[in-house]
Amino acid sequence: MPTDKPSTGETRIRVIIGDTVLTGRLWDNATARDLIDQLPLTLTFRDFNRVEKITTLPRRLSTEGMPPGDDPLPGDIGYYAPWNNLVFYYGDVGYFNGIVRIGRFEGNVEFIANQTGDFTAIIEIVR
Repeated sequence: MPTDKPSTGETRIRVIIGDTVLTGRLWDNATARDLIDQLPLTLTFRDFNRVEKITTLPRRLSTEGMPPGDDPLPGDIGYYAPWNNLVFYYGDVGYFNGIVRIGRFEGNVEFIANQTGDFTAIIEIVR
């Protein structure tokens, strides 16, 4: 299944940063399901190359059945398998091996882009 095609098996999530709540959807693929199994999580993100915010997950996610790489769009939620990073993309990264797109934020990600230092986010399932 291509990672850019969300299916009906999407899981709604909430990302809480301070007083701001962002919503998104995780797609129905092995990597996203593995992340969902770990939620809720409280993680500290940092900027990487002024195009993405990254954090290291408590354990590696499965990439079974996923393509070897991808080209995420701003607003995508991804996993960078080589470093075990959960990634919030806010700029154009380009194609890299090891990137797995697992979901997408609903609406604008300007708030994430505007975080100037490390920040803590709570990621949870919307029930």
